[in-house]
Amino acid sequence: MPSIKYFNYSINMNISDAVSALAALAQETRLQIFRQLVQAGSTGVSVGKIAEHLGTDANGRLSFHLKELVNAGLATSRQSGRFIYYSANYPAMNELLAYLTTNCCAGEPCGEQSTLCCPENPS
Repeated sequence: MPSIKYFNYSINMNISDAVSALAALAQETRLQIFRQLVQAGSTGVSVGKIAEHLGTDANGRLSFHLKELVNAGLATSRQSGRFIYYSANYPAMNELLAYLTTNCCAGEPCGEQSTLCCPENPS
């Protein structure tokens, strides 16, 4: 049975990191891209497939949005041959969610509890 390591994400994020991440997501195209990356899993998505999904060209505008997500720590990139693949940074996403919900509802139960997203370790 694999051991499960617990990590208190909310302690590790500071307000400026949260603001940067939220600012990156506060734009329609970047939010669409990030949702696509989250849904794709850890293998990521090529720039061409991201452009196809958005109905646009793989151009400088798309590169700008991807760079903003990477700079905010919400996405990572890797090159494979001629292609660049982008993936969601799941630990950073979970850290942001934990930061936003720390001490939610004055310590009272507030709806269904959900587990953190970790596509490498399916539960």
